[in-house]
Amino acid sequence: MLRPRPSARANRHRGEIEAVIDGERRILCLTLGALAELEAAFAVDDLTGLATRFSAGRLKASDMVRIIGAGLRGGGNLFSDEDVAASGIEGGIAAYAALVRDLLSATFLGEGADAAPDPR
Repeated sequence: MLRPRPSARANRHRGEIEAVIDGERRILCLTLGALAELEAAFAVDDLTGLATRFSAGRLKASDMVRIIGAGLRGGGNLFSDEDVAASGIEGGIAAYAALVRDLLSATFLGEGADAAPDPR
């Protein structure tokens, strides 16, 4: 797996976020290529269809694996979806859900996504 440089930090202007996965800080970003990957995986015609699907708030675990995997690859990490499924994150499923929420917010809402409300 490609490891980010220790000095690399997420740039919210580019839609990047950070997460600690398997004990290592990673940068995730849904680049244009990552979004195209997700359009194909979710069989939607365009970004609007993708945003509509995500805004419904009902994601399966396999959906979260695909989103996190695409975000990791977009951030320069060599993670397959199988790697993501086998990885660990402190906080368990709730932390994975928050990671997906933060990544989608950074992508579709932009820089102001830091203030995204927590649905709990």
